[in-house]
Amino acid sequence: MPKALIVGVAGTRLGAKELTFLRETNPLGFILFARNVASPDQVRALTTEMRNAVGRADAPVLIDQEGGRVARLRAPQWRAAPPAAVFGEIYRLNAELGLMATRLNAQMIGNELIALGINVDCAPVADVPVEGADPIIGDRAFATEPGPVGMLAGAFCDGLSAVGVLPVIKHIPGHGRAGVDSHKALPRVNVSRAELSVRDFAPFKALARRRDPEPWAMTAHVIYDCCDPDRPATQSRTVIDNIIRGEIGFDGIVLSDDLSMGALTGTYDERARSALAAGCDLVLHCNGKLEEMIPVAAGCGELTATAERRLARSLGALGTPDPIDAEAAKTELAKILAPVLGSGA
Repeated sequence: MPKALIVGVAGTRLGAKELTFLRETNPLGFILFARNVASPDQVRALTTEMRNAVGRADAPVLIDQEGGRVARLRAPQWRAAPPAAVFGEIYRLNAELGLMATRLNAQMIGNELIALGINVDCAPVADVPVEGADPIIGDRAFATEPGPVGMLAGAFCDGLSAVGVLPVIKHIPGHGRAGVDSHKALPRVNVSRAELSVRDFAPFKALARRRDPEPWAMTAHVIYDCCDPDRPATQSRTVIDNIIRGEIGFDGIVLSDDLSMGALTGTYDERARSALAAGCDLVLHCNGKLEEMIPVAAGCGELTATAERRLARSLGALGTPDPIDAEAAKTELAKILAPVLGSGA
């Protein structure tokens, strides 16, 4: 049974020490960053090499390809997709066109990923930013109201799944009012549970009710004082049981955000143990530093039976990939986006 772990690697090929680590550790899957990307052929070779290292052709390979600021695949070799906020503006002008454009954009992203051997996209962002929050979310969010965010995030999920890519909604139960960037420090949110429920949690509730396809969800490294004043959501059994699994009703794979982020403290094995003990199904370590990955892996057990069922259910819901005509889709999307982006869409 694989370990409950997703890891990154250092470069565009596996080094000898990395290969040994992967063979001995058997993480469930992998995540790619810009440092791992040089060309389409190289990425395809790397995803194959990773899967061969663990002996599983179906090992998940993840990437953050939201569009806008957060895109590991960049022009000119890949399309520069707009940020989520652009689709929120289209939705504001015409809800039907906004949903259509969001789904089409996600299909185009998914089309590019599947061609590279990548089958999981850490997108969409379902956070609802508030005035005065740190700009780390900003235009990565579709809108500043929960209703449109939930609708557009659902359309994005539909677009990815239609071409055989699994979405990961983030950052559950909500990162939109964090006052600091959790890559650097631990945000603390001090508002009422009632306010969180109607605003921050609402898009995730809407996505949890859809069920088909059932996405994964990535946690927020955020403390919510009204829920658990001592631990961020990633490491809080209270938040995962009572909010994510309880109030929100999410029953898919819960994946931690990156354990190497500045929001978390403690040794790397402690970080992994704490997240899994709190109820995360999988933990994520992104920076490719072997000296950190080794203790993270030491803190991880094998995938639990419950997580294994959730994994099989989510991957089984994808069905057979149905690639789209990329050029036709690009032309259609450009027409919809032109009123917001201009003729260069």
